[in-house]
Amino acid sequence: MVKGCFIDNTWVETGEKLAVLSPWSGERVGEVSLAAESQWEAAIAAAQKAAGVFKAFSSQERQAMLEKLAAGVKNRQEELAQTIVAEGGKPVTYARGEMARGVLTLSLAAQEAARIGGEVMPLDLTPPTRGRWGITRRFPLGPVLGISPFNFPFNLVAHKVGPALAAGNPIIFKPPSATPLTALKLAEIYEQAGLPAGGLQVLPSPSSLTEKYVADERLKAVSFTGSAAVGWRLKSLAGKKKVILELGGNAACIVDGDADLDAAAARIAIGAFAHAGQVCISVQRLLVHQDIYDGFKEIFLRAVQARVAVGDPAREATVVGPFIDAGAAARVRQWVEAALAGGARLTSGGLGEGNLMPPTVLEKVTREMQVWKDEVFGPVVVMAPFTDFTQALEMANDSVYGLQAGVFTRNLTHTWQAFEGLEVGGVIINDVPSFRVDNMPYGGVKASGFGREGLRYAIEELTELRLLALKV
Repeated sequence: MVKGCFIDNTWVETGEKLAVLSPWSGERVGEVSLAAESQWEAAIAAAQKAAGVFKAFSSQERQAMLEKLAAGVKNRQEELAQTIVAEGGKPVTYARGEMARGVLTLSLAAQEAARIGGEVMPLDLTPPTRGRWGITRRFPLGPVLGISPFNFPFNLVAHKVGPALAAGNPIIFKPPSATPLTALKLAEIYEQAGLPAGGLQVLPSPSSLTEKYVADERLKAVSFTGSAAVGWRLKSLAGKKKVILELGGNAACIVDGDADLDAAAARIAIGAFAHAGQVCISVQRLLVHQDIYDGFKEIFLRAVQARVAVGDPAREATVVGPFIDAGAAARVRQWVEAALAGGARLTSGGLGEGNLMPPTVLEKVTREMQVWKDEVFGPVVVMAPFTDFTQALEMANDSVYGLQAGVFTRNLTHTWQAFEGLEVGGVIINDVPSFRVDNMPYGGVKASGFGREGLRYAIEELTELRLLALKV
C-alpha cells in the first residue's frame, strides 16, 4: 500500500515513489509518495493558516490536543513497534521500549502545554521607575520544520511534534527516507483524532528539496536531529530563523578504579551494542583505570557474550540487529579494517557479513584513527586504559563531539570533577551515556550541536520571550 504525503489533514499521492525496504530481509515493507515543490507550498500555506488558529488556543486546548494524540498512539503501540522493526531493523524489545517512551514524550508534552508560564519582576529599581512592573510570557514562533533520522523512527519524531504543538506551533515533519512509515502512521493517528488541519504535516522528500525549504523565511524554526555534517550545513542555510541541532557523538564511558565492575560491565554491554550501536549516545570509547583494566576487560567480554545476541530483529532476545543499509555496514567495516591495519588489536567480534556485524571490541587504538575520533554509529567499542582521573577526563574530552558521557565511580570528588570538567551536554553517573529520560534536557556542545530537547527545554527553544512593562 502506498502512503501519500499528509498535507492539511489530507492524503496526497504524487508521481514519485520511494520503496521502503527491510534492513534485515531486503524485502519491500512499504512505499511512500515523495513530495515535490507543489506539496511543500501547499503544506506551508496550511501551516501558516494553522498558526493563526493555534495562536488563539488556550493552554487547555493545546493540552487536550496532545492528550488525544498520546491516547491514539497508545492504542496502536504494538503496531507501531512492529513497523519500527520492519522498516528500521530495530530489535523488537527496543522498538517496544521506544514506543513506551514515545507515549511518555507526548504525554509529557501535554502536561507542559498547561504550564508554559512567565515571570513577574519588579522594574522599580530606581526612583524614576517607581511603580513599574514587568511581566514575561512565551509566544509561539509560527510554523516549524522538523527533521529526524532513522534510528528512533517514533520517539525522535515525538520530540519534534510534541513541543511544537505544546508551544502552539504547527509543524511540518520531514521523515527519514529509510523509515518514513512510522511518522506517517503518527499522521494517521493525528487525522483520526480529529485534530486541527495543518497542525501536523508529514512530507517524505528528497534531501535537496528539503534544504530549499530550510532556507524559506515562512518557516520560523528548524529542529534537526541527525549527523553533524548535515546539521551544520542546514544551519548555514537557515538564515535568521531559530535552529536546534541535536547531532552526533562518539560517547566516552569512564570506569573508575573503585567502580562496581559487574554492574558497569552489564550496563556497558547493552549501552554499547543495542540496536547495533546505531545510537548517537552509545558507548564508543571505553576508558578504564589501569589498575582494574585486565580484570574489567574479562568481566566485560563475558557480559557481551552472555547478554548481546545478534540476529533477527523480530526475536525478543536480539540486541544487535542489522545496519540500516549496506552502505552503513561497509563504512563501519572500512573503519575497523583501517584501525587493524594501523596496529589496533581485535579483542572480540569481527567484520561480519551483509548488514550484520557482531559486537566488536578494539584495543591499542590511536587517537588519530576514525574509530576513536569520529562517530562510528555501529557495534564497535574501543578500550583504553588511563592512569588517573584527570587523564580520563582529558581522554574523554579529546573529541570534536560533546553529547553525553558516562562515569562509573563511587568517588564523589570524581563525580564533581566529571560534572565540571567534561565538555558534554550531560554527565551520567554510574550508568552509560545512552541513558535518557524524555523530560530531561538533552543536547550537546561542540560539533554535537546546540539547543536542548526534553519537553520543557524544547518548548523554550520554540517560543519567543516577550516582556510587558507596566506603569501602575
